[in-house]
Amino acid sequence: MSGCSHRFRPRGLCRGVTLTLVFGCVLATGAATGSLPQDPDPVPELPARTVASRHAPVDREEIREEIEDAAARAEADGKSVKDAAGEVVSRSGDRWGAVYDEREYEEFEQALDGSYLGVGLSARRTAKGGVAVSRVQPGGPADRAGIREGDLLRTIDGRRVDKRPVPEVVALLRGDGTGAEEGTRVVLGVVRDGEPTTQTLERARLTPEAVTVSRLGTGPSAALLVKVAAFTKGTGQEVRDAVRGAPGDAGILLDLRANSGGLVTEAVTAASAFLDGGLVATYDVRGEEQALYADPGGDTDRPVVVLVDGGTMSAAELLTGALQDRGRAVTVGSRTFGKGSVQMPSELPGGSVAELTVGHYRTPAGRSVEGRGITPDLVAGERAQQRAQTVLSGLGGGS
Repeated sequence: MSGCSHRFRPRGLCRGVTLTLVFGCVLATGAATGSLPQDPDPVPELPARTVASRHAPVDREEIREEIEDAAARAEADGKSVKDAAGEVVSRSGDRWGAVYDEREYEEFEQALDGSYLGVGLSARRTAKGGVAVSRVQPGGPADRAGIREGDLLRTIDGRRVDKRPVPEVVALLRGDGTGAEEGTRVVLGVVRDGEPTTQTLERARLTPEAVTVSRLGTGPSAALLVKVAAFTKGTGQEVRDAVRGAPGDAGILLDLRANSGGLVTEAVTAASAFLDGGLVATYDVRGEEQALYADPGGDTDRPVVVLVDGGTMSAAELLTGALQDRGRAVTVGSRTFGKGSVQMPSELPGGSVAELTVGHYRTPAGRSVEGRGITPDLVAGERAQQRAQTVLSGLGGGS
């Protein structure tokens, strides 16, 4: 259950003041229109935002003025501000620009603080083209209903989902666009070991663990597995604490698989756990380059291996690229999603928010993540974690 949207301030939208710079995040509604690339697996059940644009940044000032004019006319006519502004964005050439109503934006902000509305499961595409449960949050509605990892999802509220993009399945679980709130019901058609069953769940506001730490072995030099599900508020410091608390020369296996992004500030803080200052990434806004730097004092000696896959996105790709380019970690897994756009939000009448792509970020070596992703040093499939542990052991990081 990962978070989404990422900004340079740890807090979200500040009403009545200039809005903060935003890097894009996965937009489930974009997936629903068929505009997403192939499904990254797995996909967490969290609210989400715009994916990296495949187009050059639009003339934001011109489009912003057009959006504001359309929003003002819609408000005066008693029509939907979101719909009017959305029509302008759809014509702008910014494929991943988007408009959100106040409730949606508040949901995003809550996700940044580590909570979301849903049933507590993540989904992935199976080798046979179906949709399976990849993770169940302990104590959540899905867990209480007896749903388990590996169960196949056939229907959601009577709708077949086996042929739908995974992000669209996730949107149905959350009830996007339906006014779903805590306590609203969702009916799942599930198949386990060939036996179909139906489960009725009530959506709840959940707070998943963004960072989990475990030992890979029992000896004093056993490596640590640090799994980062999302870069929500406080995640970066949790990663730093885990690294500082690691025993002796124990290596770190940093698992960023299925991490769909989060706050960029948190990703930079996480990078600071492994770097002694220096460049983490650069980004441009309307052609002007800016830079993000790690804090000094990180652990530069401990062996590190980073696990990635097609669900590793945006802020997680930023961290991966930094550690790879700086020679600080060996990366293992499959090519990452390839999402690195920068959006700037603008507040509209009635609390709606429009976001337009204004630039892209690059790794310390100047590589663009946009549309390309990051290719790991060692490509590995289903046994990626075992391969990563072998690499870490070879680096002297324990096992």
